[in-house]
Amino acid sequence: MGCYNSCVVQGPVDQVWSALRNFHDMSWAPAVVEKLDRAGKAAADQIGARRVLNGVFHETLLALNDVDRELKYSIDDGPGPVAKDQVASYVGIVRVFPVTDGNATFVEWSSSWQDSKGGVKEFCDPIYMALLGSLQKHFAASR
Repeated sequence: MGCYNSCVVQGPVDQVWSALRNFHDMSWAPAVVEKLDRAGKAAADQIGARRVLNGVFHETLLALNDVDRELKYSIDDGPGPVAKDQVASYVGIVRVFPVTDGNATFVEWSSSWQDSKGGVKEFCDPIYMALLGSLQKHFAASR
């Protein structure tokens, strides 16, 4: 089971990756993430960094790879279909690639899980689409 969403961002890959790799900052998505609380003591680029989005999505950074421009995180608890008693082993992956024609960036956001009581894809896909749309707007505004 899983979700897959992608977009092209009109901005250099290093700048887009810099925004995405900071696990404790999603200021680029104000229409989606109204509040981000850092949880625990790990820095934003350390494995084990934790955050709480909008007071309900509890997430942990599982991997951060600057060479491949990839990060992995788990959703440990959240509302509805992503609540800890509704889904198991939820992992999100964000990957960033250069688009050499036009100095743009291809971003893919995917997720997978082992078991659920249903509705996870339908719940998460619109959130990921909104996050990617916010990322596009953020970089369009900074050009």
